[in-house]
Amino acid sequence: MRPVRTLAEALGDGALVLDGGLSNQLEAQGCDLSDALWSARLLADGPEQIEAAHAAYVRAGARVLITSSYQATVEGFARRGVGRAAAERLLARSVELARAAARGVREEVWVAASVGPYGAMLADGSEYRGRYGLSVRELEAFHRPRIEVLAAAEPDVLALETVPDAEEAEALLRAAEGCGVPVWLSYTCL
Repeated sequence: MRPVRTLAEALGDGALVLDGGLSNQLEAQGCDLSDALWSARLLADGPEQIEAAHAAYVRAGARVLITSSYQATVEGFARRGVGRAAAERLLARSVELARAAARGVREEVWVAASVGPYGAMLADGSEYRGRYGLSVRELEAFHRPRIEVLAAAEPDVLALETVPDAEEAEALLRAAEGCGVPVWLSYTCL
């Protein structure tokens, strides 16, 4: 069940606790995250592990859960033989798992659908550097389908995370424009 108040309304009352690094909790649960898809691999291979990690953060006091979709892209799943429709279902599942972990909690818990930078799909560390040789328009075209799928899954906010440069930030914001879901944007500075 979605919270009654919006995340923005709740933030008007003060700070909220975000979950910790999802990968840290998954590794503590014994999950192997050495795959190029990182924690997104578990959307297909171990969704119960993702839900358990989210639930652990809720029990620890988190009121905002960030989904396991940071590194999840149609292109990344395609390299593992997963077709577009199945990859889109896995992206939507990331929101469903976070929402399921929040069920039965008395306090409001919001879900932030994670959208990592283009470099996260490359799985080569370039998400921290940016400058992939792509235009803002090309980056926008890459991000838009994933943002549309995540927005359709009805998160409370889109978390445009660890954006490495202004061009990708512009592309992400353009891709999210009109999706009907509020966004937050965080930068990585090296």
